[in-house]
Amino acid sequence: MSEPVMRRTQTGHVARLLTPVFSVHSPLAKALSLCSVLSILAFGAVPVSAQTTSDTANYSIESAKAVHSLLLDVALAGKRLVAVGDRGHILYSDDQGANWTQAKVPTRQLLTAVYFVDAQHGWAVGHDAQILATSDAGETWTQQFSDLEREEGAPFLDVWFKDRNTGFVVGAYGALFTTEDGGQTWEDVSDRLDSEDGYHLNAIVGVEGSGLYAVGELGGMFRSADWGLTWETIQGPYEGSLFGAVATGEPGGLLVYGLRGHLFRSSDFGDTWEQIEIQTPGNGPLEFGLADGNLLANGTIVVVGHGGTVLSSTDKGQTFSLDNRSDRISLAGVTATDNGNLILVGQGGVHLASLSGADLGQQ
Repeated sequence: MSEPVMRRTQTGHVARLLTPVFSVHSPLAKALSLCSVLSILAFGAVPVSAQTTSDTANYSIESAKAVHSLLLDVALAGKRLVAVGDRGHILYSDDQGANWTQAKVPTRQLLTAVYFVDAQHGWAVGHDAQILATSDAGETWTQQFSDLEREEGAPFLDVWFKDRNTGFVVGAYGALFTTEDGGQTWEDVSDRLDSEDGYHLNAIVGVEGSGLYAVGELGGMFRSADWGLTWETIQGPYEGSLFGAVATGEPGGLLVYGLRGHLFRSSDFGDTWEQIEIQTPGNGPLEFGLADGNLLANGTIVVVGHGGTVLSSTDKGQTFSLDNRSDRISLAGVTATDNGNLILVGQGGVHLASLSGADLGQQ
């Protein structure tokens, strides 16, 4: 497979470098190599007014095949499932993933992440530095922000909200944006980070009883003990790109993960790290990139990635069991239904699976 790795060239554009691991359709970069900027492809801290959507907006095209198209993230809005991905597709399901309805969305650009702070209010981010919002559990969406001039529309890659008012977005070239009014205005606060080279930020997560943690390109780590007001740079355990982070549910507990199966655990908000080595039966250490993780309602932590990789832990991330789907597809997002099944998204759209990652009916 080829993992695209994005770097800024002297001209300020993004260049793609390929290193051997498996050939993929480029938008799959988040699932495959969020390495830098989810592998796809700051300025003045001045609040930017939210942009409303006009009647002539370029809405995502409705398609019966959307549920099988490339999807990059999935989240719960109460009991509803909401998934986002290519061509501005946003889908939702009210029957634990059996059937999906396509939402009306004012963009046709790739959407990279989605987050719900409660059963009704959620945000999605993606290319063209777009931020979309919903107040009806994902049925309809409005555009709160977009900046085509920012690094030629470089994408936002992750979003996290503390409550309905306070939220953060991270993305390409060290982007960090925040809102205190639910997204009516967004402020570029990238200069709060000591990131002179502007390496891409791939993920942001809230850590129980501790604060915010952001990870990205070249092992970059930043943490904020005051929930986003000030940030410090952390010397991490790994110099390769990190694609995501997930809290373990314990105070100060989190996992970070990235290229070639690298997975690290901290119980003290990033002061110290322990590498969690994953062994594949008969093939040595896991070398597939890990793209997304989630702490499920029952306390299980699931991490997914390339090669159909599904990792699960029932001891707060101290140990993991490994399953690889037989189809070896690249997975970009994971959550779970009330009945204990997994909802996986990535290549081929939505996959309803058991806790082992196998499609239901194919175990």
